[in-house]
Amino acid sequence: MNRLVIHNNLTGNKENFIPIHDNQVHIYVCGMTVYDYCHLGHARVMIGFDAVIRYLRYRGFDVKYVRNITDIDDKIIQRANELGESIQELTDRFIGFMNEDLEALSTQKPDHEPRATDYITEIIDLISKLMDRGFAYLAENGDVYYRTRKFDKYGRLSGTNLDDLMAGARVEVGEDKDDPIDFVLWKHSKPNEPKWNSPWGEGRPGWHIECSAMSMGLLGNHFDIHGGGMDLLFPHHENEIAQSEAATGEKFVNYWMHNGYLQINAEKMSKSLKNFFTIREILDADSDRKRMGEVLRFLFLSSHYRSPLNYSDKNLEKSKLGLRRIYVALQKAEQAGICAGNEFEQDFIVKFHAAMDDDFNTPDAIAVIFNCVRQLNRALEANDRTRAERLCSTLHRITSALGLIILTPSRYLGLEDAGEEIHRIQNLVAVRAAARRERNWSKADKIRTELSELGVEIEDLADGTTNWRRILA
Repeated sequence: MNRLVIHNNLTGNKENFIPIHDNQVHIYVCGMTVYDYCHLGHARVMIGFDAVIRYLRYRGFDVKYVRNITDIDDKIIQRANELGESIQELTDRFIGFMNEDLEALSTQKPDHEPRATDYITEIIDLISKLMDRGFAYLAENGDVYYRTRKFDKYGRLSGTNLDDLMAGARVEVGEDKDDPIDFVLWKHSKPNEPKWNSPWGEGRPGWHIECSAMSMGLLGNHFDIHGGGMDLLFPHHENEIAQSEAATGEKFVNYWMHNGYLQINAEKMSKSLKNFFTIREILDADSDRKRMGEVLRFLFLSSHYRSPLNYSDKNLEKSKLGLRRIYVALQKAEQAGICAGNEFEQDFIVKFHAAMDDDFNTPDAIAVIFNCVRQLNRALEANDRTRAERLCSTLHRITSALGLIILTPSRYLGLEDAGEEIHRIQNLVAVRAAARRERNWSKADKIRTELSELGVEIEDLADGTTNWRRILA
């Protein structure tokens, strides 16, 4: 197998992936801030890194995957106050919605999913280390700030220049920084806000310090991969590096991975532009949320995780049709009594590995899948059952490595939902087959039209039999 290479945003280059501890991989991905429903941007991050985790495990790595939940910040406090409920009630409710959506997208649960509020002790300990080492200070207003200029490697991830940062910096009302480019580690207590005791008085943590405390608490001071959306690269991930390495004196993370931006109809997703979509809005457009979840997953994996991705109705429809091609081929094999075995078409396996080993190139991997589908259709047409079985096995193996083709063909193609209509459809198909044998083409065409109006597509095979399937909306 090829050596796995990863594009490392810390260096700007593709690098051979070498884990710190033999075959173990420790990875941390920034998760959601839970004050509202998850949107399509969240889906892009979660699906992209789920594919990374799945492939690492497929490759044989022992992966420890941590994805945090931010359950305390300004937006959460504001939303809870607006709705007249406690912060825990708000966050628990939206964590439940988040889990429902992510389950429909077939994302695997992380090994650990820490909440920021469960790591207050670790956060306080980390801030204390920074103060002891002169990297943090207590301001007169009771906030604790990080001394950005003291960390001489600041900006190496994002390419940010401190002079440029200073030119655009400003001190907000209520802040009491020594330097405008310093950032907050601990916020002093304000009325009607949650608070915890600390050596600097009652207050709550800043956002950046939360991820450092949770990641190092579960993965150690120095771990393999840190991921998230491109929007987090600066300042969030830059600040994580600064505060973590200043506190420990060790390198924080070896490989930094960020997914590209999501656009809606070629524009940035924004509530003001009225092109803002939550995951559940898209999932609920289909009677089967799991089926629509796979369509969305296929759409996102059809683009490289680092590339910008354009979401549109047209691209969503292309994803439906692309998945349908795969499921139709598997349905044909199923109807022919062919199922996956233990032998594979190694050429496709090798090409799939080559694509994914090149910085998780899912578009190229999906191209391999479609080529496999074409060969399966040809094998079925030629009644080459031995090769068709190997191709089915191969198809299941490489799609499962991406979390795809998780439904039965009948479910994806809508056959399980036919209900009472199924007998009517089967009878019409049988009558049409008889008409074709009798060369009554007008009757056969009339029945084809009737089936189409029922949302059914038929396919006449070379051996005289007919397949039928639901046409997805």
